[in-house]
Amino acid sequence: MSIPLFDVNSQEPLFDQAQRRTLAEAALRSITASTAHARGDDFLRILVRELAEALDVRYVIAGRLIRQEDGGEAIRTLALWGGDGYQDNIEYSLRHTPCQDVTCQDMCFHGNGIQRRFPLDTMLVDMRAESYVGMPLIDTEGRTLGILSAIDTRPIDEDKRLLALLLLSIFSARGAAELQHQERTRQLEDIVRQRTDSLLAAQASLLEQEQMAALGSLVAGVSHEVNTPIGVALTAASSMGSYADQLVQMLGAPKVSRTELIDIAQALTGAAALVERNLTRAAELIGNFKQLAVDQASEYVADLVLYDYVHGLVSAHSPELRKSALRVQLDIDPACRVRMASGKLSQILSNLLMNSARHGYPHGGPGQITIRAGVEAEGVRQWLSLEFCDDGIGLAPAVREHMFEPFFTTKRGQGGSGLGMHIVHTIVQQLGGQVRAIDRASGCHIHVRLPLAA
Repeated sequence: MSIPLFDVNSQEPLFDQAQRRTLAEAALRSITASTAHARGDDFLRILVRELAEALDVRYVIAGRLIRQEDGGEAIRTLALWGGDGYQDNIEYSLRHTPCQDVTCQDMCFHGNGIQRRFPLDTMLVDMRAESYVGMPLIDTEGRTLGILSAIDTRPIDEDKRLLALLLLSIFSARGAAELQHQERTRQLEDIVRQRTDSLLAAQASLLEQEQMAALGSLVAGVSHEVNTPIGVALTAASSMGSYADQLVQMLGAPKVSRTELIDIAQALTGAAALVERNLTRAAELIGNFKQLAVDQASEYVADLVLYDYVHGLVSAHSPELRKSALRVQLDIDPACRVRMASGKLSQILSNLLMNSARHGYPHGGPGQITIRAGVEAEGVRQWLSLEFCDDGIGLAPAVREHMFEPFFTTKRGQGGSGLGMHIVHTIVQQLGGQVRAIDRASGCHIHVRLPLAA
């Protein structure tokens, strides 16, 4: 809708019309120059100030149309100029206000007596308003997004009315474009946030599945490893039964020699010791694996004797390590104690051990893994310094650069998920520590620093 700047029936001299045109053009140039490089709320704040100065009115409001909880409509101001400066943004209902007419996509003008026309609008009373000019902010789809209005404590004459309608018409289109841009940006951000949340949830699920898969592979190894001592114990127990039968027969005979009794007693003692040793070994394997499984599912902070804890963890992985002909050497002070989430430490070490077993020796061992650990003080904070080294094929520069990224693997299509080292990196970051791969001529060298609990 085009709004005429001048009344075609006006009988005023051409000089007065020329003055009005000059004034309008000057105001238009000034506001355009001031708002040319502004965007969003900054644009609206500059606009209300410039309009108030150009129109010589006390108040200029730029606001967004919103829906209230009771189903009614309201305006939430985005920029509000009042008197000599910006005022705090407010929210007010459209009911019984001149803005209600504006949001129906009608230009609204009241040159005087605005309070008499809208007696229930208390905001007009607070402003001591006398006149009102309002223009809707309409987007490219024809929806009303908000309002742009000028309010004064004096009547608005015909000259100011024409200038106000011209300026508000021009800049309401720009204001609507800014509101529409903000709305679309918000929608895009919501979409990105939802998809990011979905990706993070999927990644967390994959990490959990990878950890369970790692435990599953340990189960198979531990099961095979436990079968050996249990099988030996069963054989020894069966032999003990046979020896016991012989003993009963001897005792039922008319004569029993001392030598025969000693021999059978020694055989029983040896079989019992064999049963005890092998069942102890099986219990140790099962206990280490059980502790590993419980720890990895827990975030409980505990006091650990570091050497004993790492030794038990390595023992739980002994089937996999023995299969690859790998030997583990611990360089840890037996007296060193730390307080931390044991489950997180076990997950880190498990993934480092399995990474070496699966990737460090593509043609098999023998090989050696060295784990060094100790406590470092940094101010009032204490850290666990953990160095993990193997003497395998090492890390190529490209591998070292990407090894902590999710789904990066050197065994694509060969069962590698690419999540093992990413799990290490994720856990270390969650704990507030640091992990890095150290450049060495041979082997894989990983350094981890983890904060200790007070």
